[in-house]
Amino acid sequence: MQAIKSAIERVYSATLPISGGGPATYIPELAKVNPELFAISICDKNQQIYNQGDFSVPFTLQSISKVFAYAFVLENYSDEDIDIKVGLEPSGEVFDSIIKLDKYQRPFNPMVNAGAIAITDLIISRFGSQSLDKSVQFFSRLLGEDLIQVNQAIFDSEFENGERNRALAHLLKSFDILDNPVEEVLRLYFQHCSLDVTTEGLARMGSTLARNGLNHAKQPVIKKESIRKLLSVMLSCGMYNYAGQWIYEVGLPAKSGVSGGILAIAPNQYGVAVYSPPINGDGCSHRGAYAIKKLGEELNLHIFDLV
Repeated sequence: MQAIKSAIERVYSATLPISGGGPATYIPELAKVNPELFAISICDKNQQIYNQGDFSVPFTLQSISKVFAYAFVLENYSDEDIDIKVGLEPSGEVFDSIIKLDKYQRPFNPMVNAGAIAITDLIISRFGSQSLDKSVQFFSRLLGEDLIQVNQAIFDSEFENGERNRALAHLLKSFDILDNPVEEVLRLYFQHCSLDVTTEGLARMGSTLARNGLNHAKQPVIKKESIRKLLSVMLSCGMYNYAGQWIYEVGLPAKSGVSGGILAIAPNQYGVAVYSPPINGDGCSHRGAYAIKKLGEELNLHIFDLV
């Protein structure tokens, strides 16, 4: 549609001069990425793609992978089994906080690091040595193409520098949340974070969630009831302690990653993906958040817009 094409061009031009934030230096390989990269992609319910900028440049999913890992677990476990391991409430803390985890002895939700580590443990309990292959196959079906691969340099950098996540995992182990060895769980967790994608591919994955689980090959990938649960958690928890302001201003289920990517879902309409490496204090792309907000205003995407 011309309206979408025009909107994405206007938003890209308006957002390009925006500056602020910096790279996620605690992952050394991410600190090497060109901070000027910027891309926007939208995939509509007919799988038509609209791109602007560096949309063919790959970047790692990082915490956006939590969306797809949680979706995979929703397809393989009951709500009761998941609830034993992880809750559904916003934490009100940074994504790698230990404070409330130590107090409540269960991760608040699947979108924070501790919750995603617990979700990863469930995958290993079900699939064992095939966990990476099985989960990546699921991620690839959401995309509709077998193109998702681990970025080995990013994985090595994360695995070698992930002591805070090790602290979270060992704490979870002490609470009997993890059933598998800590290093085995962290390996899969970091592999998921290190999967490469482009904004075009990520928008396609988002579109599968926006159109009741049918990918661009019109293959059913995920049940409608799983999507409802997933989008609910993304809306309330996906942007960490920025979630309340995000719901107020943007009103879309979304998930950020410290690589600079953001995925947003406009139910029954679009998958939206942006990429710009400099992140703010909430671990969210500074320029990317602004771009999605402006797109929402241009296209009336807020889920509580009744016009």
